[in-house]
Amino acid sequence: MKFKLIQLNPSQLLVLVFLFFILLGTLLLKAPIATPESVSWVDALFTATSAMTVTGLTVIDTATDYTLFGQIIILFLIQIGGLGIMSFAVLIFIMLGKKIGLKERILIQQSLNQTSLGGVIKLIKNLFIYSFTIEMMAMMILAFKWIPEYGFRAGLFHSIFHSISAFNNAGFSLWRDNLMRYESDPLVNIVITGLFIIGGLGFTVLSDLWHKRRFKSLSLHSKLMIIGTVVINILAMMIIFSLEYHNQKTIGSLPLSGKLWGSYFQAVTPRTAGFNTLDIGSLHDSTLTLMLLLMFVGAGSGSTGGGIKLTTFLVILLSVRSFLKGQSHISVARKTIKDKLIIRSLAISTISILFILLTVFILNITEPERFLKILFEVISAFGTVGLSMGMTADLSTIGKVLIVFIMFLGKLGPLTLAFSLAKPQQDNLRYSSEDILTG
Repeated sequence: MKFKLIQLNPSQLLVLVFLFFILLGTLLLKAPIATPESVSWVDALFTATSAMTVTGLTVIDTATDYTLFGQIIILFLIQIGGLGIMSFAVLIFIMLGKKIGLKERILIQQSLNQTSLGGVIKLIKNLFIYSFTIEMMAMMILAFKWIPEYGFRAGLFHSIFHSISAFNNAGFSLWRDNLMRYESDPLVNIVITGLFIIGGLGFTVLSDLWHKRRFKSLSLHSKLMIIGTVVINILAMMIIFSLEYHNQKTIGSLPLSGKLWGSYFQAVTPRTAGFNTLDIGSLHDSTLTLMLLLMFVGAGSGSTGGGIKLTTFLVILLSVRSFLKGQSHISVARKTIKDKLIIRSLAISTISILFILLTVFILNITEPERFLKILFEVISAFGTVGLSMGMTADLSTIGKVLIVFIMFLGKLGPLTLAFSLAKPQQDNLRYSSEDILTG
């Protein structure tokens, strides 16, 4: 009797490996050594998925409901999820002197959202150098502040934990109020936001900046990411500052410097970071609507963040601009964007919106919360942001499972999940064309 081996494509293998680490994390977080009191399997699964997908949504308190062992497990899941499972696999292969084959390179390409196989191993090496160097530098700066406040052991662990959590855009904190106690603290604001902005740019951009040093020499992707990030962050800060200026529950009662720091932090954190210095539930609906858009767009491709990605959003905007101008192609910075990138961007956005709407529809049936709260929770989970209006802990079992799925989808990307389920088809046939009415 012959057994036929199951052949998995790179997308399927990536999904299975990711699932394996989530389940392993669930088992470890369910162990008695990880919690002072027993937690449910669903809560352990939720926390493991949130950490592995670097989201930051929590159904139980990280600081009090997990022991030091449990917090370390969460930290390892954040680091593995943020830098990528395949990145760590390649690091082990390199350390053992093993050769990286074509299949492994394809997996790395998929996990880091790269457009080609060229230079992926070099990118992995740079990824670890940049990541660990940046995290260590931030940890030392935060340690100068938190060791005098909390003592050597607690202060050092808080510094390590928040440095890794921030750089990987995870949003997990060891304080129940997240970072609200540091809403006006310049050092914490600058270090934490600096970490998740750098992590959200993407390792391709960091590598490009390191090797080329001059803006004119950067790739089109790097230019779009840097300009787009600066413009969106500044605009978001100005809008939030004006909308929340008189809101006594957020920045209204703060001095001008506190208003500026609060507006700045809350403007940049929806780009999948998940930390907050203001009470999200107390923000005006107009501010929350802006944050919904920022969370959906997310960070950069190949970064530690989620969302549809900033470059995807920019390609769609450029497509609309070209259509309105009557242009047959999309060009920016004297470069033409390929048609397949436009189709890919539309596919990512469409699949994402459909999954979000379906999840919101089901949660509106299972959860006794208003529409905006549910929509905010779902988009936060999809964008692996971790911000919440306060409904995460009150989710039903069905609600928790749905949010687990949407976090998983948001981290791997809708196309990766779609490719893992779809059967590959040949695209050799081309039929005659015919117009249909649109608009």
